[in-house]
Amino acid sequence: MRLLKEPLFHFLLLGLAIFGWYAWLNPPDPEADTDGQIVIDAQDVERLEAQFQGTWRRPPTEDELAALVESMVREEVLVREAKALGLDQGDGVIRNRLSQKMSFLTTSVAQSMVPGDDDLAAHLERHPDRFVRSATLEFEQMQLPEGTDPTATLAALKGGADPGTLSGRSLLPPAMQAAGERTVDATFGRGFFAQLVQQPVGEWAGPVTSGYGPHLVRVLEARPAEVPTLDQVRDSVLLDWRRETSETLTEAQIEGLKAQYEIVLPESVAQPGEANR
Repeated sequence: MRLLKEPLFHFLLLGLAIFGWYAWLNPPDPEADTDGQIVIDAQDVERLEAQFQGTWRRPPTEDELAALVESMVREEVLVREAKALGLDQGDGVIRNRLSQKMSFLTTSVAQSMVPGDDDLAAHLERHPDRFVRSATLEFEQMQLPEGTDPTATLAALKGGADPGTLSGRSLLPPAMQAAGERTVDATFGRGFFAQLVQQPVGEWAGPVTSGYGPHLVRVLEARPAEVPTLDQVRDSVLLDWRRETSETLTEAQIEGLKAQYEIVLPESVAQPGEANR
C-alpha cells in the first residue's frame, strides 16, 4: 500500500484513528471540579445502559441502573483515592496494563483495515515461504521380512506379483495418499520421505530403510512444494497481512511518540543501534 510508504502521513492518520476511536469507546472519567465533585452525566448513564443491554439483551430496571451508577461512583472514589496515595506509581502491573492498552489500540486499527487484492497479492509474493504447500507423495510400500532377498522380491513385484503375498506381518500402512514429509516420517521414521523423493515414479524400487527395516516402495504420484494462488489462501494471507501491518504500525507509533521526548540514558547503556556497530 502506498500509505505504508509514507511514514509521516501514515503516522498522522494513525494517531487520529487511534485516539478518536479510543475516545469514542472510552469517554472521560466522571468530571471533577476543584471542590472534589464527582459528576455522572447523561453520557455516562447511556453508556452504562448500553453495556447492560449488550450483556443481558434488555434494558436495566430503575434499581439496576441505580446500582450501576452507584458502582461507577464507588469505583471513581477508589481510583481517585488510590492515585492520591500514589498507589499507581511504580506498579509494574498497572504500567504493563497501560502499555498493553496502547498496543491494543494499534492492533485494532490494523484489524479494521481492508486491503485490496493488489496488497494481498504483493504480500504473498514477498513472503511465499509462509504459505507454501509442502511436497506430498502417494505411494505403496512393502516391508521386507527378515532374511528376504530384496533383489528377487523386487524382480517379482516388477513382474506383477501381489505385494500381499510377498510381505510379512506389519502394522505399517501398505499405502499412503497425499502425505507430506511430517506425516510420512512420523509413521516410518525420520528420513523416509527424503528417500522416497529420490525414487522413480510409477515402478517398484528400493530397498529404502525406515526405523523398522528395509522396504520396497512404489511412488504413484509426487507433488512438489508449491506456492498456492491468492484465491486458495486468501484468508491466511489476510491474517498474516494484518499481523505484519499491526507490527509496522506499532513500530511507527512508538517511534513517533518517542520523538516527542528527550530520552536520557546512562553512558553505560548503548544507544539503540549502537550495540552492533
